[in-house]
Amino acid sequence: MTDRQKNQLSPIQKIAIAVLLKMLVIGAIVFFVVTSVMAKETRVVPANKQEVQLSYSPLVKQAAPAVVNIFTRKTVVQTQRRSLFNDPFFEQFFGRTAPTKKKKKTQNSLGSGVLVSSDGIVVTNYHVVAGADEITVALNDRREFDAHLILEDEQTDLAVLKIDPGNEKFPYLEFHNSDELEVGDLVLAIGNPFGVGQTVTSGIVSALDRSAGGKTSIENFIQTDAAINPGNSGGALLTMQGTLAGINSAIFSKSGGSLGIGFAIPSNLVQSVLENGLANGRVVRPWLGANGQAITQELATGLGMERPTGVLISNIYKGSAADLSGIRINDVVASINGYEVVDMKSVLFRMSTGRLGEKAEFAIIRNGQELTLQVPLMAAPRDPAPSPKVLTGQQPMAGAVVANLSPALAQDMRMSPFIKGVVVTDVQRGSIAARQGFRKRDVVTEINGQNVLENSNVQAMLDNAEEGWEIILLRNGRKAVLRLSR
Repeated sequence: MTDRQKNQLSPIQKIAIAVLLKMLVIGAIVFFVVTSVMAKETRVVPANKQEVQLSYSPLVKQAAPAVVNIFTRKTVVQTQRRSLFNDPFFEQFFGRTAPTKKKKKTQNSLGSGVLVSSDGIVVTNYHVVAGADEITVALNDRREFDAHLILEDEQTDLAVLKIDPGNEKFPYLEFHNSDELEVGDLVLAIGNPFGVGQTVTSGIVSALDRSAGGKTSIENFIQTDAAINPGNSGGALLTMQGTLAGINSAIFSKSGGSLGIGFAIPSNLVQSVLENGLANGRVVRPWLGANGQAITQELATGLGMERPTGVLISNIYKGSAADLSGIRINDVVASINGYEVVDMKSVLFRMSTGRLGEKAEFAIIRNGQELTLQVPLMAAPRDPAPSPKVLTGQQPMAGAVVANLSPALAQDMRMSPFIKGVVVTDVQRGSIAARQGFRKRDVVTEINGQNVLENSNVQAMLDNAEEGWEIILLRNGRKAVLRLSR
């Protein structure tokens, strides 16, 4: 509107225009304020990935109360030699058995855990609570509870605690189907790094089916770049739906801090350990009873396969699930329950996530033909009974504890069920066996040319040696020979 046009307006028209302009300004201000207030009042858990760009806070508010801090105390006895006898001169007379003094010391450590039920079931890492004399669980609201250990599984680095909720119900996280995770999915890690207090970090799923360098015998980790530091162990890896994708367990680091490579135990494995363990009073996982090797390009070409995938079965334990289901040597296991397997590690993981008493569907390639087999999910047999015995006397294995090797014991000790012999389950400190270098998991197969089949004969075989001993054993799959004279 030009100045000339403005001058042609009547005073009433000018007032009307001014009022209209003011109303528009006031309306805009009111609209801005109301929409801001409504946005603040209606913040909810993000429903899709686009909404996540606004804030993670609704998700954290929902999930954080179910993530707990864990404090442990352990009393250790330290043996110290008296300083006078540390001198090499006195060692000539007293040796290394000189007088000692014992000192008790309390070790404190911390970690994280996740409530997975309203009645106080907490899942954490085995290494967080291993050997602890006292365990305290602290909630996000600072309340503390004494906890007791009800399940532990070193092979998966998982432990289950129980705290008493009294008359109330605890907040908890629901399990996510970890098989639905994809590389690139957004995730949050919640824990208590370095004891600074509950902390939230964000990242993505960097990789799936990862190994963490032999930290556990069942390795099928979720890799994430969400910062995980010491103290985060046992904490939650969350999906954008606020469900539990995994339990944070380990990091790859040269300095002890986060380098963007963290590992979490998949929720499906956590749930299987929890359900099978609570049902049986101890952790019992399904056992296949077969060995095999990953299909290489060379093997794939020889078998007429389009690409290298699957596991070639090389050995089957009689009476095992593999045997009963009809799996044969030289069969190729292509997938289990629709999920591709590429090595024995992935086969072990798929079996371990199953529930005892149910069946797993194996896709098999046999002589170029595809077929499907139903494999029963059954526990490894404990026959023969371990019957552990402590060896005594003046012989090389005095102080070693030996047991009969069954498939179940082999599974517990991360060994092949196809090994024959007697296994060393423990070695007493300072014993003759310890000085001779015997270790836990050594398998004694022969003594003076005689096969060792059960531990009831081992003591007599060692005592009756007239001139000396030739003991053949397997250590980490390799043969070793110990020769000693009387």
